Amino acid sequence: MKVMVIAPKNKTLFNFRGDLIKEVISRGHDVVAIGPNKDFIDDVLALGVKFIEIPLNKDNTSIFGDIYYYKELKKVIKVQKPDLVFSYTIKPVVYGSLAAYRAGVKKIYPMVTGLGRVYASKSLKAKVLRMITGALYKQAFKGCNKVIFQNNDDLKQFVELRYLPEEKAVRVNGSGVNMERFNVNVLPDKSIFLMIARVIKEKGVFEFAEAARMVKKEHPDARFILLGGFDKSIGAIKPEELQPYILDGSIEFPGETKDVVPYLEQARVFVLPTYYREGLPRTILEAMAMARPIITTDWPGCRDAVTDGVNGLLVHPKDSSSLVDKMKFIIENPSNVKNMSENSLRLCKEKYDVNIVNKHMLEIMEIK
Repeated sequence: MKVMVIAPKNKTLFNFRGDLIKEVISRGHDVVAIGPNKDFIDDVLALGVKFIEIPLNKDNTSIFGDIYYYKELKKVIKVQKPDLVFSYTIKPVVYGSLAAYRAGVKKIYPMVTGLGRVYASKSLKAKVLRMITGALYKQAFKGCNKVIFQNNDDLKQFVELRYLPEEKAVRVNGSGVNMERFNVNVLPDKSIFLMIARVIKEKGVFEFAEAARMVKKEHPDARFILLGGFDKSIGAIKPEELQPYILDGSIEFPGETKDVVPYLEQARVFVLPTYYREGLPRTILEAMAMARPIITTDWPGCRDAVTDGVNGLLVHPKDSSSLVDKMKFIIENPSNVKNMSENSLRLCKEKYDVNIVNKHMLEIMEIK
């Protein structure tokens, strides 16, 4: 069987789908990967795939750019003749599914990895974009065998909006996490709070920085590390906006790194105060695999992985004072932290191990 994987960014092919792709290849199938450029090409090719570049600007709303992307996908699919097409994130899902169906592919399995800012914002522009996006999703899903979701909120919303019938929707536990790479180590005693995310507003970067500034007034030895790269999308934060929090010592900002494991090893708690419409944040799963308690928002995707008081604490979205309260609780209640740490690891082993998730994915797509 020839399997085609359509990705929005090359980095996601080996970071988020690498284990799945390797498993497909190990079962004797060929994999063709479609990416938008030649970034990280050596890492992508190391997976054992054939790589084809089709330019994509995932954040713009250019109809001409989208039409070009659709036509190029259809052209490549007709030449490559894959037996199955798997895609993820909005433009690969919509245009990849439409192109595959029109090109005669019989097995089409898109994965909705969160709804993004279009479904989180209440602005007039977002409402208009939701109408357009909804119509595109509805049309794209008609030719799909199953549509894979990563959390209950997204699945329920798409069914209620009648983008697809309930029997065509199926949920998996995120992308899974490689528990050999992200393996448990000793929980540090020092109060070090780690956030890993793109530096955009909707990830809760300012809420994290503000909370850090307030907590340090009472607990000056606590450390707050923000790990991630600056972005060029709509909600991007400029370096100068973050600088005051760095200069006054509220947060530490090492920037972006290819390997987050050393930072997770030194952290006592993982924090993600996002109000972006996530699927199921991979960073949360990676932290759980390393037995870290989680502080995150009561928000789609996040609340699927974290039960308040069990393996972490939930906070209100866009609420730095709520975040302050939970951070202080963590500092002042070490026995609770240990219990939440153990529960994170247990839950990850039971539900989020990449081998369990990939087995489910392959069953859904009927890849033997």
